[in-house]
Amino acid sequence: MSHGDAATDPADAPGARRAGAGGRTGLGAWAELLRVPALFTVPGDALAGAAAVPATPGRRTVLAIGSSLCLYEAGMALNDWADRDEDALERPHRPLPSGRVAPAAALTAACALTAAGLALARCAGRPALRVAVPLAATVWAYDLGLKRTPGGPPAMAAARGLDVLLGAAATGGHIRPALAPAALLGSHTLAVTAVSRHETRGGSPLSGLAALVTTGALTRLLPRRGAGAAAGTPAPPTGTLGAALAAAYAATAARPYLHATLNPSPPLTQRAVGAGIRATIPLQAALAARSGAPVSALLTAALAPLAAKFARKVSVT
Repeated sequence: MSHGDAATDPADAPGARRAGAGGRTGLGAWAELLRVPALFTVPGDALAGAAAVPATPGRRTVLAIGSSLCLYEAGMALNDWADRDEDALERPHRPLPSGRVAPAAALTAACALTAAGLALARCAGRPALRVAVPLAATVWAYDLGLKRTPGGPPAMAAARGLDVLLGAAATGGHIRPALAPAALLGSHTLAVTAVSRHETRGGSPLSGLAALVTTGALTRLLPRRGAGAAAGTPAPPTGTLGAALAAAYAATAARPYLHATLNPSPPLTQRAVGAGIRATIPLQAALAARSGAPVSALLTAALAPLAAKFARKVSVT
C-alpha cells in the first residue's frame, strides 16, 4: 500500500534541495517522512470498494477511509525506519538519516498509526476489521522483510487490493462484489512496485515494458461494466466519464513507462514510478465510474490536482 521504498532522483527530491541548508525540521520533516502528497492516493481505494457494493456510502465508509489513511502512513513511517541504514548511504537527505526525525519516533509513529487504523476499522464494523487486520499485517510484513524478496511486489499489490475491500466491507458488510476492482488496482500496484525495485541503481527494460502492457490492458478493461453490481440491479452506464478517466489514467502512466523501457536509467525509472503513483487516482476514479458511482468517481478525481500541488513541496515517494 505504500511506495515508501521508491525513491525519487536525489537531485529532484524536494527534501534534497533543502538538504544543504539543513532540510525541513519539525512538521516539515514529518510531512516529508510520511509523504503527505501520497495520502491523496488513499481515499479512492475505499471509495472504489464502496462503489462496487449495493449500498450507499456513509459514516462507515468515512471510517474506512480514515483507517486506510492511518495504515498507509504507518507503512510510510515503518518503511523509513526499516531502511534507515540503506538510506544513510543512498538517500542521506531523508528525514531519518539526516537526523531530522529520530528512528525511535518513526517506529513509535508506525505503531500508533497502526493501532489507530485498526481502531477506526473496528468502529466501521466487524467486517471492516476482518479486512483491516490482514491489511496491517501485510504492510508490516512488506516493510520489515518482503520488499527485498520476490514476494515484495505481490505483497504491495495485496495491500492495495485489501484497501479496496476494506471500503466494501465497511459500506456493505461483504467484499465479494469488490473483488474485481481490487484485482484491477492490485495489478496496477504490482506493475509500479516492480518498476521501483531497483530505481536508485537503474531499472529493467522488462519491468517497464510489463508496466506499459499492464496499463494498456487496464485501460481497455476500465470502461466495461464492473463485476460488482448486485444481482438484479441494472448495469451502470459507461458514459463518457469512465472513458475520460480511463484515458487520464493511461495518459498519466504510459509515456513515463515507455521512456523507462527504452532507457531504464535511474532518473527515468524514478519518474516512471512517480507517474505510476499519480496514476493511481484516475484509476480509482475510473473504477468507481465503472461500478456506476459517478459522484465517488468525481470526488476521487478531484484529489489529483491537490496531490500535484502538494507534490511540488514534498516528494511523493
